[in-house]
Amino acid sequence: PWDGRRCRCWNNKFMSLRILTIGRKHESWVAEGIGRYEKRLKKPFDVTWLPIPHSARENDAARKEESAQLLGKLSGKNANDFVILLDERGRNIDSPTLARTLQAPLDSSRNVTLIIGGAYGVDETIHQRSDFVWSLSKLVFPHQLVRLILIEQLYRAQEIISGRPYHHE
Repeated sequence: PWDGRRCRCWNNKFMSLRILTIGRKHESWVAEGIGRYEKRLKKPFDVTWLPIPHSARENDAARKEESAQLLGKLSGKNANDFVILLDERGRNIDSPTLARTLQAPLDSSRNVTLIIGGAYGVDETIHQRSDFVWSLSKLVFPHQLVRLILIEQLYRAQEIISGRPYHHE
C-alpha cells in the first residue's frame, strides 16, 4: 500500500484507466506525445482512450447531449468505476496527491475512468457522478493539450507510486 513515498506492494493487481474524451482523434503531435508516455506505462496501469463525438448542437444543448453520452459509458460493468472529472473549477492538486488518489481505487479493486468534457463542459449529472473533480490549472487549455498533460501525469503518478526517480520533490 501507499506509504507516502513508494509502493511496497501492489499485489500484482491490474488497474484499468479509461479516458473518456469528447472530440476527434488525437492530432498527430498529441498522438506522438501520448504514444511516448503509453510506452512507458507498465502494469498495473493499463490506459485506454474512448473518444466520443462532439455534439452538433451548441451551449446547453451540446453539454446535455455529450453528458448523456458520457453517462452511458459509466453504466453496466463500469458502474463501479472511480470517476475523475477534469474541470478547471475542480481541486488543484500536486502529483503526489494524484498518485494517492489513483492508489485508493486500486487498493479497493476499482477501475478508474477519467473524463475530459467538450468545449461547453459537462452538466451537473457528470459532476454528481464524479468521485473527484480535478483541475490541472486555473488556466484553460485546449483539449488536445489536456490529453497530453493527462497522460504525462498518469505516468508520473505511476513512477511516484513505484518509488522510481522520475518525480523529484
